[in-house]
Amino acid sequence: MSYLRFDKTLMTNLEESLPKEILRSNRSGAYSCSTIVDCNTRKYHGLLVVPVPELDDENHVLLSSLDATVIQHGAEFNLGLHKYGGGNFSPRGHKYIREFSTQQVPTTIYRVGDVILRREMMFQHFENRIIIRYTLVDSHCPTTMRLQPFLAFRSVREYTYENDRACRDFQEVQNGIKTCMYPGYPELFMQLNKENEFVYKPDWYRGLEYPKEQERGYAGNEDLYVPGYFVFTLDKGESVVFSAGLNEIDTSTLADLAEYEKNVRTPRDNFYNTLVNSAHQFFVHREHEDYVLAGYPWFKCRARDMFISLPGLTLTNNELKKYDDVMETAEKAIRHFMAGEPLEVSVTEMEHPDVLLWAVWCLQQYADTQGAEKCMQKYGSLIHDIMQWLMEGKHPNLEIRPNGLVYSEGRDKAVTWMNSTDQGGRPIVPRTGYIVEFNALWYNALMFTAKLFANTADTAFVQNLEMDARVCADNFAPMFYNEFGYLCDYCVDGYRNYDVRPNMIFAVALDYSPLDKKQCKSVLDYCTKELSTPKGLRSLSPKSRGYNPMYVGPQAQRDYAYHQGTAWGFLMGGFLTAYMKVHHHSPEAKKQAMAYLAPVQTHLLEEGCIGSISEILDGDAPHTCRGCYAQAWSVGEILRCYTQDIQKNQK
Repeated sequence: MSYLRFDKTLMTNLEESLPKEILRSNRSGAYSCSTIVDCNTRKYHGLLVVPVPELDDENHVLLSSLDATVIQHGAEFNLGLHKYGGGNFSPRGHKYIREFSTQQVPTTIYRVGDVILRREMMFQHFENRIIIRYTLVDSHCPTTMRLQPFLAFRSVREYTYENDRACRDFQEVQNGIKTCMYPGYPELFMQLNKENEFVYKPDWYRGLEYPKEQERGYAGNEDLYVPGYFVFTLDKGESVVFSAGLNEIDTSTLADLAEYEKNVRTPRDNFYNTLVNSAHQFFVHREHEDYVLAGYPWFKCRARDMFISLPGLTLTNNELKKYDDVMETAEKAIRHFMAGEPLEVSVTEMEHPDVLLWAVWCLQQYADTQGAEKCMQKYGSLIHDIMQWLMEGKHPNLEIRPNGLVYSEGRDKAVTWMNSTDQGGRPIVPRTGYIVEFNALWYNALMFTAKLFANTADTAFVQNLEMDARVCADNFAPMFYNEFGYLCDYCVDGYRNYDVRPNMIFAVALDYSPLDKKQCKSVLDYCTKELSTPKGLRSLSPKSRGYNPMYVGPQAQRDYAYHQGTAWGFLMGGFLTAYMKVHHHSPEAKKQAMAYLAPVQTHLLEEGCIGSISEILDGDAPHTCRGCYAQAWSVGEILRCYTQDIQKNQK
């Protein structure tokens, strides 16, 4: 039985099934995503969504959906599902679904009378191609099928509407057609591995609605173009494979390709394997460079997200090549930034003052899992150069003050991960001065690097690291630890910000903490009591001023909730690491940590993007998932703490 399986009762209940999404991707940045009942509810949904670098740096929906119709004895049964205005759904193909599972690939079982039809969806590795295999599992007689493609040819951030500019031309190719709606777009090849007839019947389907966009305060309707349909007949037990891609394929290879793409997937048959499968979806390879996408459907490669998520996405499954490939690209970005040169790689937000500190933490995880010697061999020079550059005060917004603490200016520009801004571009959470996680990361980086280089000939470098670490440790607690037993979020010009925020958890979770054991326990207790939710840590305590836990409404409204009470999945990693550390990795601590993870498993299996973890959740019950439906650092941090803290490092 599949670990991720939904039966007829749920699938036919749109209130339950429509919020559940399913994502498949390849390593080019392309993806396929919809709901588990194949009704697109976002403008970002589509069967084939691909980057078109000739146009811009956005993804583009080429093939929005594909309606399958079963025809027997002159009766037609359309298995598609689309939402139109007024809450109308047409056709209502979900009523024929008997089962949906996604252990290896998304698989839907339909029953129409005596016909049982299985549909399996695969997204080809390293190729912008969606592959759909239909198998006539049972039928008393040969069955005619019709496949009707809905085309968009538009950016994921836009909509398409009926117009006279759309090209209706098509050309026949092997067992299919190719077409292109607008200049500048690639041709779309739609082919089958079985002889078929393409019936040219161009039309626009008008007024499709996307409720997820309407919930977010955006327009949510568009028109889609249907050029016609493919028609063919299947015998009992026979399969047909449909392919939609950017280049023509030899259709005789489609059957083998579908089987290969199905079997090469990591089976999603338990919690760990499901997370690993999700982790693979964030890697992108472009022009000899490798990246980690921050999240689907709209984030690209962001430096901070990359360094936080990479250890969990790779080292937990011993996928060292993936780690090295991404770090090779990351090192280019780091060295270009430190040299003051334009970045030649597609990594954003390198200038933020904590990014290099997270980079050192990322490399520290490599040392922890692969050994210090191997880390020195591969990344020693990079770690040395980062730390030397920082200690020489060369970062434009990370100043080492005489008290050993680091200082950043964030009044007018968002410089931390809490980066929401108002309409004027000013930070909604203006964290500035001595920022708590910056300084925790700085102390950890100093101690880690000093230990790593302890037995080298560079004694002066080590001595400077150790001295800076001592001064930092001496002044950390007096600066941040307050009379209530938790850490102030930031301090500037004699002002201490007493908002209870999750950033203090890193001072406990990091390998080297500037706090004593009693202080660590007290900070953890505060995070547990005021910030913990079943699936993440709140960005602000309900007891603090400005608490705004519901991420709903138009963009401006959501921006004021983004870091003011919403719960963040990636913070659960640091929280559980801190919990295991404070409780000495005892069997009792492991049991409690697994209890903390139980709701995360529920989220993974039943909520949002099935098989992945969302970016954020509402801070108040029922903690509805929001933001990106699949977030790299949410998945990476849960994987990291699960494997390295809960499963491995137990007594």
